[in-house]
Amino acid sequence: MSGTYTKGGEGAVIEQKAQLIAELAKGEKPREAWRIGTEHEKFGFNTKTLRPIPYDSAVGPTVRGMLEGLTRFGWEPVIENGFIIALKRDGASVSLEPGGQFELSGAPLETIHQTCAEVNLHLKEVRDVADELGAGFLGLGFSPKWSLEDTPMMPKGRYGLMKDYMPKVGTMGHQMMFRSCTVQVNLDFASEADMVKKLRVSLALQPLATALFANSPFADETPNGYLSYRSHVWTDTDNQRCGTLPFAFEEGFGYEQYVDWALDAPMYFVKREGKFLNATGLSFRDFLKGQLPILPGQLPTVTDWEDHLSTLFPEVRLKTFLEQRGADGGPWSRLCALPAFWVGLLYDQAALDAAWDLVKDWTQDERDSLRIAAAKTALKTPLRHTTLQEVAKQVLAISRQGLKARAKLNGHGENEAHFLDDLDEIASSGVTPAERLLERYHTEWGGQIDPIFEASAY
Repeated sequence: MSGTYTKGGEGAVIEQKAQLIAELAKGEKPREAWRIGTEHEKFGFNTKTLRPIPYDSAVGPTVRGMLEGLTRFGWEPVIENGFIIALKRDGASVSLEPGGQFELSGAPLETIHQTCAEVNLHLKEVRDVADELGAGFLGLGFSPKWSLEDTPMMPKGRYGLMKDYMPKVGTMGHQMMFRSCTVQVNLDFASEADMVKKLRVSLALQPLATALFANSPFADETPNGYLSYRSHVWTDTDNQRCGTLPFAFEEGFGYEQYVDWALDAPMYFVKREGKFLNATGLSFRDFLKGQLPILPGQLPTVTDWEDHLSTLFPEVRLKTFLEQRGADGGPWSRLCALPAFWVGLLYDQAALDAAWDLVKDWTQDERDSLRIAAAKTALKTPLRHTTLQEVAKQVLAISRQGLKARAKLNGHGENEAHFLDDLDEIASSGVTPAERLLERYHTEWGGQIDPIFEASAY
C-alpha cells in the first residue's frame, strides 16, 4: 500500500488512454530478465506492555526510533512533512502501513535463494534494533489483541484521506488499514498474452494461497470465526477497487480492459509538491480529459497514473508486474514459501500450462465462492467433488516441478523446491497455521491470547 516516494506530477503528461496501455506494456521483459520482488508486513509491539508501538513517544519503543535505528545499516531515510516515513537501500524499501505495520518491499532478485537471504538479513537488522528499544514483531495476518482505538495512525498524508473515505465504501476498510498484515510477491511477464495467462491462473488460485497461508484466526483477544480474517476483511473494504476481476476471464481481455477498470475505480488522491490533494471518489477519466475538479484544466502525468494504480487492491494487481496479494503474514519460512509457490507456477512454461489446465474451466461463481469460503474454512473448502486440500496437493506438485525445472541452485547445489516443504506439510495434513494456533489457544494457552506474542514473534 505504500506507493512511490515522489513529489507528484513527475513524468510525461498523459493525453490519451493509449499512453496508459503503453505504460503497462513497459513491464514486458524477456525470460532472462524476470525477477522476484517479495514484500511482507509485520506488527510491532512493546515487549513489556504488549501494546502497539506508536510513531513517537517520550517513553518506550517507537516507530520513529525503529526507522532511525535501521539507518545504521545503510538505509536512507525518506521524509514527508518532517517525518521519517520510509527507508531506501539498493532497490529495496522499508515503509509503514497505516497502523505502524513495518513493510519490507524487497529488491527485484533472480532467485528464491536470494529473496530468502534478503528477508533473513532484514529480520536480523530489525531484531537488532528492536531488542535495544524493547520492541518485538509479530508474523500474523491480523492483529490478535488491539482494537482500532488502541492502534496508532502513522503520519502519512494518504492515510488520512483513506481513513476518512473508507467508511463511505465498505464496512471493513479501517480493519484492513490498521489491523492486517500480508506477504506478497511481484512477478514479471513476457508479453500481453503471457500476462493474461499468468493473471488468470493467479486469480483462480489466489483462494488456495489464502488457505495455505491462513494465519489470522484471532481479533480482540478471541477467535474471530475465520482462519484468514485478513482475507475476509478484503471482501467488504471497497468493492470498486478490490475483488477477483471477472472481466479478466472474458474473451479479448488484455491491457486495455485493465486500464478501463482502473479508470473507473474512484481515485484517492493526487500528489503535488509533496502534498496529497483529496481526490477521493473522483474520476481518473475526468482527469484524463482535464476535468478533475481539484486540478481544473490539468492533465495527469505518469506518476499520477502510477499512484492511482497503487490504490487499487484486487486479489492480483497489475502494474508493470503482477502482484500476488492473497496470503496472510507469517513466520520466516513462509515468507520464503510464498514467492517459491508462485515462481514455480508462473516462471516455468510447462508448470504454467499445467496450472491453467487445472483451473481453466472453473466458473466465475466458483472463483468467487472459493474466495469467500477459503477465508473461513481454508483447505476444507469444497470445490466440485473435492476440496481445496486436494487441489493444494496437485498445485504444489506442479509448482515443485516448475522450481526444479528452473534449476536455480544455491551454494550447496540445492534447487528452490525445498522452500515449498512447509506448504507440502500443510497440504498433506490439511491443518493450516491458523488451526494450529487455535489448538494452542484452547489447550496450552488456556484461552489467553498473550502467549501468541512469543509464539508468533520473529
